[in-house]
Amino acid sequence: MIALAEIFERFEPELLQRYGQRLLPSHGQALAAMKRCRTRFAPRMLAQCDGCGQQRSVPHSCGHRACPHCQHHDSQVWVERQRAALVPATYFLLTFTLPAQLRGLPLGHQRVVYALLMQCAWQTLASFSHNDPKLAATPGAVGVLHTHSRRLEFHPHVHMVMPAAALDTAKRLWRTKLRRTRRGGGKGGKGGGGASPGGGYLFNHKALAKVFRAKVIDAIKAAGLTLPVQLPEVWVVDCKAVGDGSQALLYLGRYLYRGVIQEADILGVKDGMVTFRYRDAKTDKAALRTLPGADFLWLVLQHVLPKGQRRARNFGFLHPNSAAAVQLLQLQHLRGRAAQAVAQSTAAATSAAVSASASASASVRPAWRCVCGQPMRVLCRRMPPAPQDRDGGQAPVAYAPGVGGDIRSPFARAMPARRGDPGRPPAAAMH
Repeated sequence: MIALAEIFERFEPELLQRYGQRLLPSHGQALAAMKRCRTRFAPRMLAQCDGCGQQRSVPHSCGHRACPHCQHHDSQVWVERQRAALVPATYFLLTFTLPAQLRGLPLGHQRVVYALLMQCAWQTLASFSHNDPKLAATPGAVGVLHTHSRRLEFHPHVHMVMPAAALDTAKRLWRTKLRRTRRGGGKGGKGGGGASPGGGYLFNHKALAKVFRAKVIDAIKAAGLTLPVQLPEVWVVDCKAVGDGSQALLYLGRYLYRGVIQEADILGVKDGMVTFRYRDAKTDKAALRTLPGADFLWLVLQHVLPKGQRRARNFGFLHPNSAAAVQLLQLQHLRGRAAQAVAQSTAAATSAAVSASASASASVRPAWRCVCGQPMRVLCRRMPPAPQDRDGGQAPVAYAPGVGGDIRSPFARAMPARRGDPGRPPAAAMH
């Protein structure tokens, strides 16, 4: 396995030469963080075993959400939190894609375009839900912004995991759409674009695309941005049933915090070229792609979101403000199935205990233990890398304030320092 930090260190000069004018401050921060994540250039932490007394000095991780090393725990916590809010209904995964003619806008106006893309997708679903005769109320959805394709090309789209249900708070009613299996497995079968084999029907995908197109164009004009001369009339919105929604949430959580590529998929670096593996969307088989190192780094960095930009949001009755209503729905659902639960009380209790244990373990960070099995106690959380370590030798296990110098990348050194913290590299956290 090839570390992404090694590729950054090797091809950073070429990246700055070819794409320096296109790199944003958020790209520079990600470059500086991931380049030294868990390397000899990173600050270190000193810990000691309570049992055998052995000391270990380990490098910090960068903690950046685009780093494949970091945020694994946060990703697990997010998935468990979303699974805990699942409601008794059939879930659908809807994908709203920005057409190729408009993909130049997000590169220069990330905050504005990404925010309106997410909001327009939710407004489209909310309007369809209010106009649906079986729902006629406010829906709920979990939205996740993705900016990459499987080949790591720039491909902004929004995933919405939505139950086929709505909550009418005024009348205190919970409405769901009954499952209706579509006849015929092909695209020409009955039921429209929102129907899935065995999964029922939500909304027509062509109607969703038309409304989404109108909302996005109006939002871009309201933001004062210039639209391209030619816009496609037909946009793409995909809608398919995903059962109870748990697997869809697990899929979205996989790319929420840990970047767009895993280091296990980087297969080789040779003669200035990087080869990585991806799964082809058409054949559903593994494929390889080889390109220059600087181009590969640009593919990775262009998917870094600006600081403070949220990649995931909850809408409607799945918003955290409605957590009490969701819990009440879950209790009522369990009460309605009380007769079945009595017959399976032992199995249900065992399953609940296992689920609660898994949820609790996901919300608590695992203990750091020594090879002897005893817990490690932190003596010093942050030590700058010693000069010997930055020159390639072994760093002594000792705390030396002020040692380390400026170990940031050339791009980060050229950027203005943060307010109140001149010249200090971005903080790192151990994960």
